[in-house]
Amino acid sequence: MDNLKVLIIGAGMGGLTAGIALSQAGYEVEIYDRVAELRPAGAGISLWSNGVKVLNRLGLGSKMAAIGGIMNQMQYRTMGNAVLNDIDLAPLIQTVGQRPYPVARTDLQRMLLEVFPGPVHLGHECVALEQDETGVTAAFSNGHTARGDLLVAADGIRSRCRKYVLDTEVAPNYGGYVNWNGLVPYHPELAPKETWVIFVGNHQRASLMPVGGDRFYFFFDVPMPLEQAMQGGEIRSELTQFFAGWAEPLQQLIQHLDPAQTNRLLIHDVGPLATFVKGRVALLGDAAHATCPDLGQGGAQAMEDGFVLAQLLQTTNLSVEDALQRYQAERVGRTAAVVQKARSRAEKIHGKDPAATQAWYEQLETETPTAVTDAIAAVILDGPLR
Repeated sequence: MDNLKVLIIGAGMGGLTAGIALSQAGYEVEIYDRVAELRPAGAGISLWSNGVKVLNRLGLGSKMAAIGGIMNQMQYRTMGNAVLNDIDLAPLIQTVGQRPYPVARTDLQRMLLEVFPGPVHLGHECVALEQDETGVTAAFSNGHTARGDLLVAADGIRSRCRKYVLDTEVAPNYGGYVNWNGLVPYHPELAPKETWVIFVGNHQRASLMPVGGDRFYFFFDVPMPLEQAMQGGEIRSELTQFFAGWAEPLQQLIQHLDPAQTNRLLIHDVGPLATFVKGRVALLGDAAHATCPDLGQGGAQAMEDGFVLAQLLQTTNLSVEDALQRYQAERVGRTAAVVQKARSRAEKIHGKDPAATQAWYEQLETETPTAVTDAIAAVILDGPLR
């Protein structure tokens, strides 16, 4: 289909990747976001190889490599810093044909913004959608309206467009734990430079992952009832309390992180949903399938969505509605499996069943490194770019 005009609601990594893919397909694309200033939720993202492959296909491989961290090892450690499992990532990279690139979210969003050729309209909160046989009209709270041949709702886990597509409200589901995350400069006392270190114990987790700019992306996870999680507290005090007695690198990290630059997030997911599409309107990314971050697949799945959507609009010519139905058919099963797998893993890591979590700790100590990388590869290779 030629000469389409596409409206995208949401300028996160899913909306921007879709915008780049659709622009490269020759379509006119306008992106709208309700915020006045783009500030990504979360400090970093482990962009696994399936997401990187989408960017490679869009001609952004060298730009991604320039901002991503080099991660050659994964290492699980106990609370006391004993090594449980040391995993060489070279077999994974060889199997899937592309290394992952952990990256600061701000760096990734900035790169995508610079590449996207069309307008990005900030301060535009979408409040209503209408469609007819020839197009879709979006109305915004500032009085602006926009019309296109189709609309992509990439407006995140708390999507306001999702109710229009589903004809019902679907609230995010609390994943059972709180996540603190941020960025710190690399220091050898924290972790080896090219190693992703994950500390586990007491149904909690802490992590240091290398990202570009000679930095670590860190996160801490603590399971918590929703009522307690919503109360919050002073970040350094909370972390000092929850991780008292843990390994010395984590004590150093807690003392040196910047609380003002540290995010405290209550983890939620959405789905699995059976419907992504209503006529000429399609959900994309977290609006359709937000995942707990325990697989590191949220951003990559949004990128796959954008790539598949652009490909189907280019290669099918029956109608916009037909192309979107094909998009739904291709993405519902793939993303449902990831949402469910990530939720199951979150529950295992964070002690929903304490016996299952203890069994996982024991498994980490005995599991072969290739069993770990094979499991990661299976998720990656189930995507559209193999």
